[in-house]
Amino acid sequence: MPFYRDQVFPRLMNLMMDTKETRKARARVCSDLRGDVVEIGFGTGLNLPHMPSTVSRLRVVEPAELGVRLAQDRIAAAPVPVEIAGLDGHFLPFEDDSADAVLCTWTLCTIPDAVAAVREARRVLRPGGTFHFVEHGAAPDTAVRTWQNRLNGVQQRVACGCNLNRDIPALVAAGGLTIRRLDAYYTQGQPKMFGATSEGVAEAA
Repeated sequence: MPFYRDQVFPRLMNLMMDTKETRKARARVCSDLRGDVVEIGFGTGLNLPHMPSTVSRLRVVEPAELGVRLAQDRIAAAPVPVEIAGLDGHFLPFEDDSADAVLCTWTLCTIPDAVAAVREARRVLRPGGTFHFVEHGAAPDTAVRTWQNRLNGVQQRVACGCNLNRDIPALVAAGGLTIRRLDAYYTQGQPKMFGATSEGVAEAA
């Protein structure tokens, strides 16, 4: 469904991922960013209003052309310079040890090889650099996970590859990062089927 994927879904995400709860999560995950930051899965730029003054540059990767177009007003109003730098989180077009932080919000659920994306994040991070993430994934409750597994195929088709049942902390660890802080919770007002939100910071192991 190329038309749905390219023309409809980015618009839906622009609305559905800009809620009171997601804005709170974005503000928290962005608050400690500083220096040269890489963002995997830029989407429509919903993180831009939450960039702190400690960020000197933001280089972003986003495969959806429409998403970048929808982000133009946010880019123009952004408190930091924004560089659209790539399309694929599996292969970041940046040198080794070139970023102070990597930001990833609601992206590891969809990117085909999430571990490869985390490994790329680790590669571009400078020593002491940090990986900041907010993701939804596998629920802690067995009954909910059972339904997530049953409905995951439908979710992938409707949400253009998004998975309900990925173990986000395990994927971050498999990519070579050590989680320094992790909060896991059900998002208020969201069905448990969408799983637990994992919000945290990791660094190179």
